Amino acid sequence: MAEIKIEKKPPVWPWILLGLLLLGGLIYWFAVRDNDGDTLATDATDSAETMATGDTGNTEIEAVAEYVAFVEGDPEAMGLDHEYTNEALKKLTAATEAVASQRNYDISADMGQVREYAGMVATDPYETSHANSIRKAADLLAGSLHKMQEAKFPALSNEAQTVMDAAGKIDPDVLTLDQKPAVKGFFGEAASLLSKMN
Repeated sequence: MAEIKIEKKPPVWPWILLGLLLLGGLIYWFAVRDNDGDTLATDATDSAETMATGDTGNTEIEAVAEYVAFVEGDPEAMGLDHEYTNEALKKLTAATEAVASQRNYDISADMGQVREYAGMVATDPYETSHANSIRKAADLLAGSLHKMQEAKFPALSNEAQTVMDAAGKIDPDVLTLDQKPAVKGFFGEAASLLSKMN
């Protein structure tokens, strides 16, 4: 009798398994790629909306921007009523607190005293001790900014020292209106430092 040769075909199941793995890999790759595209599109849309509305959702940034805009505003704003100086101290306090809050740094004790000195500046326009209150407030603010710089912004040591020096140039024994450049110089240096911290 003749022998019948039966050729064994290779098994099909490895090919099916390989095809399923490839199909799963392609589905996963397209799904992840599609999600990344959605995320990028959403981020781009959110950024565009933020830029269009100007709403950053971050009050810290707004407080610093408001202070900087105030200081860079009218250069001849200081007058006998000390409204400008009082408002600048208030805005500088708010901006300093905002940056400290953003960086989880506590300066609340000093800021309470600064508010008291700012209030003294606003009371009687003919009082001759306003420069003393301004100097004390400036020293506290400069000190707080300097301590915060050392703890959170080590690269800004020169700028923080400049703010300290500018505060030191305000003479407590000279009428405020006789030293406008020194007072405005302090506010300007503080604005520059806060902008860099922000």
